[in-house]
Amino acid sequence: MQLNHIAGIKEKTTIQHLLSPVILVAALGYFVDIYDLLLFGIVRIPSLTDLGLNSAAISREGAGILNWQMSGLLLGGILWGILGDKKGRLSVLFGSILTYSIANFGCGFVQSITVYKLLRFIAGIGLAGELGAGITLVSETLPRQLRAIGSSLVAGVGLLGAVAAYFTVELFSWRNAYFTGGILGVLLLFMRIGVFESDTFKKMDGKQIAKGEFFSFFTNTDRLKLYLKCVGIGLPTWYVIGILSTFSNEFGKSVKVGEAVKPGLSVMWCYVGLAAGDLLSGFISNRLQSRRKAVLFLMGLSFTGCLVYLYAGINTVENIYFLNAFMGFGIGYWAMFVTIGAEQFGTNLRATAATTIPNIVRGTVVIMTLSYGALKPLIAVNNAAGIVGAVCFAIGFYCIYNVPETHDRDLDFIEER
Repeated sequence: MQLNHIAGIKEKTTIQHLLSPVILVAALGYFVDIYDLLLFGIVRIPSLTDLGLNSAAISREGAGILNWQMSGLLLGGILWGILGDKKGRLSVLFGSILTYSIANFGCGFVQSITVYKLLRFIAGIGLAGELGAGITLVSETLPRQLRAIGSSLVAGVGLLGAVAAYFTVELFSWRNAYFTGGILGVLLLFMRIGVFESDTFKKMDGKQIAKGEFFSFFTNTDRLKLYLKCVGIGLPTWYVIGILSTFSNEFGKSVKVGEAVKPGLSVMWCYVGLAAGDLLSGFISNRLQSRRKAVLFLMGLSFTGCLVYLYAGINTVENIYFLNAFMGFGIGYWAMFVTIGAEQFGTNLRATAATTIPNIVRGTVVIMTLSYGALKPLIAVNNAAGIVGAVCFAIGFYCIYNVPETHDRDLDFIEER
């Protein structure tokens, strides 16, 4: 009786699990991460104008700075993933936010393009670690029946950082927007002091297990195929963000929308929809008892929205923004996609998978934009985007249909060589 009574006291309710410090700091961490990730895209024109560049130079150097940031994300995804499996998930949560907070403070003082590129590269490295480590820690801490909902809460709250970034730039100068990001990061750093490492990871202490070996994904054929399928699931998400929302002004001109379309506002509405989709995706997954079915449903919504966006002849700026929100809702399986990647692999490779997979998807935006740019002179803008989208969605549907279901999987296992 006494033992049962003690056990009963220790047992947490669903609400206590979902409002735990791990969920809170992971959600706020991703909020700051998204704020900083999108900030350069929002302040690109005003910041480069203040640095004395003309319109042609803004286009050229802006693309260069963005590529440096994306290169940092790719490199950082590998570095933080390896560190997360070798040293622990918390080491990444502390190190990554310290890195990009320092870089953001520096961006607020920048006076030259060269320094700007370097600082955005460093920021990209730091930003790469936040989501993967957070989702891994949440997945290993929560009971299996709550993992999807916990991940959804993290991403749903976090993605609202895009809205905060947009309005911060609208209300203050671009330099103060960078300072704000740095301050938010430092405050979050102190909040994380009370968070503990997952028991699943701690079970590996003292054992002779190969941890965080990134090239292990390439030395086993089945593991490589699974890893690439996890990457493929995410391609439609950044097609919508990186092509349809980012270049929404071009699509507005192609259908002769009377009022100028603001790409920054399109991206913001896309992320509003994305946050709503992410918040609901975990509940949909639990209702369907399936990660795969939830992603297929949301991916189908997004695909439908893309067809309407490109080919239904929308003719008002309000409809442009509405469809960006609708497509954003459809790609609101982002958290589910990262969770699926984390759940596919053992504890000794889980952080590496969860951190590298979303950053490789982010990196594919370069291929998408280059393809879109190459096709535009040859065919209409909407057809150029349609071809790129058809490839991304075809890969996405194939991959989610062919990955193993992980809804009820026990995560306490390791990957053998």
